Amino acid sequence: MSCYESDMEACREAIRHGSLSFHAASKLLPARVRDPSLALYAFCRLADDAVDLQQEKAAAVLRLQDRLEKIYDGRPENAAPDRAFARVVEEFDMPRALPDALLEGLAWDAMGRRYETLSELFDYSARVASAVGAMMCVLMRVRDPDALARACDLGVAMQLTNIARDIGEDALERRIYLPLEWLDEAGLSPDRFLSNPKPTKAIRQMTRRLVMQANRLYMRSEAGIGALPISSRTGIYAARFIYGGIGGQVQRSGYDSISSRARTSKAQKLGWVSVSAVKAAMTVVMPKSAVLYARCLPETEFLVRAAGHENTHRSRSDMVFEALSQVAQREREQREALNGSHGRLT
Repeated sequence: MSCYESDMEACREAIRHGSLSFHAASKLLPARVRDPSLALYAFCRLADDAVDLQQEKAAAVLRLQDRLEKIYDGRPENAAPDRAFARVVEEFDMPRALPDALLEGLAWDAMGRRYETLSELFDYSARVASAVGAMMCVLMRVRDPDALARACDLGVAMQLTNIARDIGEDALERRIYLPLEWLDEAGLSPDRFLSNPKPTKAIRQMTRRLVMQANRLYMRSEAGIGALPISSRTGIYAARFIYGGIGGQVQRSGYDSISSRARTSKAQKLGWVSVSAVKAAMTVVMPKSAVLYARCLPETEFLVRAAGHENTHRSRSDMVFEALSQVAQREREQREALNGSHGRLT
């Protein structure tokens, strides 16, 4: 087995165990897109886990930034996801601003950032999800701004679905992604909710609002799938329906994502794959939807521009990482102070 084949097998394993929904949808992509997309998702999975599974999250994101720097310098670290993603970066001329945006979103997580408005939540979703959608378009050799805008809609929709599904799990980790102004309107403080998360009527109404926003964007995103290569359309439709199905399960639970976590079955996924094949076939004969030309979300415009090499989006990211360096320094100081106090006690 060659080094490349070995790296790709490691990426497949990472996705098989780390992202069942994407693993199912990826099987429907043509090989020329599937393999680089698996490399992309493996690196994104590595990035997400590197932050989620570490106590010192700021330092973890800064290490990822260093790894990304090495990838773009053509000297990736000796790890399968890094080597595979470096190959993707070179072969597809992947704009640096796109993975930078993903790391910026992870940096916001590491800083414990909360979101005052739905627009700010869209800002976050653009970075951690739409950036991946834009990169997927690059892998399909699609740089058309209208198609990119709809791919970014799909990314935001998927992230809103994830947030709606994970409200209870996030609360256990002292994380909250619900817009703070929604909580304020309901007379709830974030800390009060996190201290005793319950599926009250107000919280379920907020969950419903997230799912409805996601559904609106799923519908908009469909107009862009017909602008993708024919061989990739079934796979992207499948991703849309599988994630949309998670939102459907949240709806069926009465928008209670705290008592239980919405899950979909293998049979349901197979059903959505069948629907996706039919929808993809219809795009060949149906005229383009006027929705394709709708303006992109303001929060995702920088990604659409970046995918077309219109700008680099580096200056804003650099400011975020400077702030993150300060957070990492505080983490180190707190750890050293804690270790010092333990030493005095012993």
